[in-house]
Formats: sequence, C-alpha cells, structure tokens
Amino acid sequence: MTSVSLSDLDALAQQLVGDRHDAFSQRALARAYEEYVSRVRRRVASVTVTGDGTEYPSVYSLLADRKSSPAVIEVRPEPIPPPSEWGFLRPFQRITLKSDGSAELHPVVPGPPERGIARILLREHFLPRSRDDEDRAASGGDRVELDTQFGTLDRGLAVYRERGLLPFSVAFLLYLPDERLRYEFDLLETSLLPDPRSGRLPPARRVRRTSRLSFAVDRTIGRGDLSLLAARSLEVLSESQGLTSVELAHVFGTVRELVDSALQGLVARQLVTFDRRTGVYRARLETFVPSGAETPPIPGTGGSGSDAMLRTSVQELIAAADARASCPLCGAALPPGPRGILCDNCAAKVNAPA
Repeated sequence: MTSVSLSDLDALAQQLVGDRHDAFSQRALARAYEEYVSRVRRRVASVTVTGDGTEYPSVYSLLADRKSSPAVIEVRPEPIPPPSEWGFLRPFQRITLKSDGSAELHPVVPGPPERGIARILLREHFLPRSRDDEDRAASGGDRVELDTQFGTLDRGLAVYRERGLLPFSVAFLLYLPDERLRYEFDLLETSLLPDPRSGRLPPARRVRRTSRLSFAVDRTIGRGDLSLLAARSLEVLSESQGLTSVELAHVFGTVRELVDSALQGLVARQLVTFDRRTGVYRARLETFVPSGAETPPIPGTGGSGSDAMLRTSVQELIAAADARASCPLCGAALPPGPRGILCDNCAAKVNAPA
C-alpha cells in the first residue's frame, strides 16, 4: 500500500492550481497514479526528509507548505540498509542538499562528507491539465513546456508549486570531483529505489565516467524529449562498454521489443550506435564530449577496454573537452587543464566549510 493516496494527490493538485485540476484532470491523475503504483518496485530503504530541521511526512507535505523554502534539505535512510542491499549504489548515512546547488554525501563509515554539486532529475510525474488546456494544445495553442526536468532543488520546488506538478519519482544526481552518483526516490512511498542494474548485471560491467561527461548525458536526458525507457537505456549504456537489447530488457524487466524500439529511437537521434554484427548498442559519447573524441573509462573501474574506439589519448581528451566546456553553476568557460566540473570560483564556494 502506498503511503500517499490518490485522494491526497487530488487535494494537493486542487490546492496548487485550483480549477485547472477539473474533472478531466482528476481522471487523468487517477490513470497515471494507478499505472505507476501497479508496477512492483523493490525498495532499498524508507527515507526521512527534513527541511531546515523540520521533518516532513513526505515530499508532498513540503510542496503543500508554500511558505517553506528550506535552505537545507536532508534525506536519510531509516534504517540504513545492510551492505548487500545497496548493489550499484554507494552507501550513505545521509545526503544534504543546499539551496546554492551544493551537496554533501555523508558516508556510512564515520568520516568527512564528500562535497559536490547536486541536480534533481524529474522522473515519472503528473501535470494537471484541464479539458480547456488539452483542447487549446490540440488546436495548436499554448503548450506546457517543463523547464525544470533537470535543475536545482530550489528551482524545482518553485516550479512544481507554480504549475501544480506532482512528481512520482525523482533522481538526485551528485557530481563529485571524480564521478557522478545517481540516487532515485519513490516519492509516493518516500523510499530509496535500487539501481535497475542491481542483481541483473555484475558490478564489473559498470564503467565509471567523469562527472563532466555524466553531466552532459544528464542534461540531454533532462530536456524531457526522451521516453522514460529510452532515457534509462541511455543512462545505462553511457556507463558501459556496450549492451545488447536482450541484456537491457533483463535490466529493466520488460520485453525485448519495447527496448528495441527505445534503442532504435536513440540510434535515430545519433545518441547511440548499433553494431549489427554483434547486436551491441553503445552510447555515442562523442555526442556529449565537445572534442568529438571518446572519453575513456576511469582506470580500475571495470570494462576490458578492448574496443578500439576507447583507446584514445587521455591528455588529448582532457584538453579538447576543456576547450569548450563551461561551468554548470555560473556558465563561465572552464580554463584548460582542470578535470573538475566547476570553475575555480564556484569550486571554492562549494568546497568552503559550512
């Protein structure tokens, strides 16, 4: 049973957008809600959400409190799962998100937190639309564009409240100096979800990428023009040396035909390549790296590196990527040389003691 009911969501949508959540919108919400909860999901752990020290029963309680714009939001699993339950996820004691876009990941083993920047990626959701809204869109009128599929926490909260958007699940993306971590949360159950690869692919098949490349992939997904299955497939492919549609169907627990359709769409967009000889799909990392060259895996993190496309000069990649990269926080051009995702000014602010 879900902890947030359909009637709770109906009431929240009515509170946020009023008459725009009419009978037509209510029926659409019921369909979206039933479709979401009908899919069985294994949970890693329940989580507790606090904003500026105030504990909220769910994220929807925070959305409903329009006067609340917390400077610090903390998410912690309770109880902390055993090591065997984390799978592909890095265990943590709590995650602290700040309004300036910085984040702290507190490890389970006592020690200093890892500092980085955070972005929220909107996953499954519902946007209230009245019958009039739908009729205007169908006749070429105003269309609703979501400009916060991928962004900071405070911006996300503001837009969710303004438009009455009800997120069913979101992913927290933490960009650390050497890599990006992704944690996905079911907001109806207020719980941490496992990485879809856990128990379906061996950890050795994962290839860690730099935070800069991961940010570029996430920003592409965050445009919101990919289906959920296509977006998830691209995420998994970008952290691998290539997978077949059969392997991806196993990862996502669906039929191969659906995965094939999603992958062919990615191929058509030139985000993925397909090797007809082996049946392997690979992410076109050159699409995301400005240099047009493949970014190699981080040494010692899986992958055989036998594919000739991956054997490129590391220094050449860094120099070429730096030449056109920009800081995701302030937009300033990154000078040649640094491996990090931030410019020196923003990195100093993020890493400054709290």
